[in-house]
Amino acid sequence: MSEPASNAATPLRLASQGPMFLVGLGHGATHWIAATFYILLPFITRDLEMTYAEAGLLVAVFHVASVAANFGSGPLVDMIGRRVAFQMLSLGVGALALIGFGFGSTVVWLAILVGLIGATNNLWHPAAISYLSSRYPKNRGYALSIHALGANLGDAVAPLAAGALLVWMAWPQAAVVNALPVFLVLASLALLLAGDRPTNGARKDGMAAADYVAGLLRVLRDRAVLGLCLMAGLRTMAQTGLLVFLPLYLADVLKVGPVAMGVALMAMQIGGVVAAPLAGALSDRVGRRPIVLAGLVVGTAMIAVLTALGGGPVYVAGIAFLGFALYAVRPVIHSWMMDATPPSLGGSATSLMFGTQSALSAVAPVLGGIVGDVWGLPSVFYLLAGIMLAANLVALTLPRETPAAE
Repeated sequence: MSEPASNAATPLRLASQGPMFLVGLGHGATHWIAATFYILLPFITRDLEMTYAEAGLLVAVFHVASVAANFGSGPLVDMIGRRVAFQMLSLGVGALALIGFGFGSTVVWLAILVGLIGATNNLWHPAAISYLSSRYPKNRGYALSIHALGANLGDAVAPLAAGALLVWMAWPQAAVVNALPVFLVLASLALLLAGDRPTNGARKDGMAAADYVAGLLRVLRDRAVLGLCLMAGLRTMAQTGLLVFLPLYLADVLKVGPVAMGVALMAMQIGGVVAAPLAGALSDRVGRRPIVLAGLVVGTAMIAVLTALGGGPVYVAGIAFLGFALYAVRPVIHSWMMDATPPSLGGSATSLMFGTQSALSAVAPVLGGIVGDVWGLPSVFYLLAGIMLAANLVALTLPRETPAAE
């Protein structure tokens, strides 16, 4: 399968988009859980008297657990075929882990819970992305952009909600309250999608182990697929660094309160809310590569200048513009990967990509924490800009068309 041509996209009736938006809402719930943890992190760090490196290590647990879950969940999704059931499991366990914040505050206990959140957060992706890709093959970029839009909404609203709760209660109680909306989304998936398992090229009840292994080996030998994984991993590594150190920078350098911090982080996600559907739909028509390259270049430049913007409305506008570029790229990369792999291996291809992302993202908090402790938090943003620049260089080596494995 080649990168989509300009006439590849087909019109979608609004009624047929219901599952797409519901899965996007579920994706938003997984990011709501993770974003709640990130907004709580400065208060956890202060309460437990942790260094920046120790805080980064706690976030690294999130990503190490994601790596472990990724490489197991993709094969299970493809061989068992129960994509919606895996999505429901992801939401339920992740929400229960966030509630667990209210029942203990030792570093070890929090590390266990953060590990569960990381594992279930990435358990979601192989199931959901392969589900949408197989259900909407002619509008893959648009479908996955709605999926990404849900993530941006979760990332945008959760910090604001958690920030408001932190005005009235301590962080353990805020974590418990912020977990409750996730169960409403879980109930919606159970009621409306539990029996819905589209095929469109992917097997409804999974595939034989021998067929799966043979197909996966062909995918793993595809240099374009591996290049996509590396590019996606570097971009996500920089994104993870921003999610960890931007709240710390706002709290410790700019001295903003929890509500203002939530507003600033929401601005970055709102940029993504606007950009994702536009970028995804456009990539269905003009191809994935030009959209990805444009987003990476702008994102790199914005991270590099972020600390020079000062505070106030200008800084918030800069964060919003950064989010526009950074998150526009995400669904297009996912669509590019689905273009490059057979539908029956969509879950495993997603696991390969997200596993690479998680592995590199586990390095960013620790490396950034060391840089922040030694040279100060502003220096971390130059490190992240350098990582994004590396993603640009990898993207330039990718072919204009990425053929799918047979």
